[in-house]
Amino acid sequence: MPIKSSITRLASLLVILAIAVPVVAAELSATASAPESASAPKPASDGGGVKMAAASATMPGTASGLPVPRYVSLKSDRVNLREGPSKDHRVAWVYQRAGLPVEVTAEFDTWRRIRDAEGTEGWVLHSLLSGRRTALVAPWEKGKTFEMHGGTESNSEIVARVEAGVIANVSSCDGTWCHVSVRDVSGYLKQDRLWGVYPHENMD
Repeated sequence: MPIKSSITRLASLLVILAIAVPVVAAELSATASAPESASAPKPASDGGGVKMAAASATMPGTASGLPVPRYVSLKSDRVNLREGPSKDHRVAWVYQRAGLPVEVTAEFDTWRRIRDAEGTEGWVLHSLLSGRRTALVAPWEKGKTFEMHGGTESNSEIVARVEAGVIANVSSCDGTWCHVSVRDVSGYLKQDRLWGVYPHENMD
């Protein structure tokens, strides 16, 4: 099965000393494979996620009662993305990275339509999704690094520099800053640099 590049994944973390500040880096490699008979999924009509827009008014999901849209993460290292909400539909893509953030955009019975950071959409079983919140660090700024601070002030101590594309665990957000952790490094990143939380979203 050929491997095609879909979105940035965190294959490994390198924590090194650079000017006395750790740098958390992400390797770039494939996170998904497309079946040999399948063409690559088309991006969403809005051009994808790269930069996210603020969530419009949410509605309770028809199956779960939870808000739609909402962010979740992949629970498994192998998640089949199907063209429709049943196992009779063709598998268009296979995600291979647990913890990857995705956005739920619709529900049908035990199925959830999701969108990833590149705008690819499809249906997955709800049991393959987790409510654990994660985020990709500025996937639209490939090759750049971002300062992780010790507090919610731009002049607070820099505890690490994080490369674009790293997957971070999100524990809280105040609408401007989010408290995140990547392996054993934790601190605050600007909320508008994260794909996986909405602009101005508050999380406890």
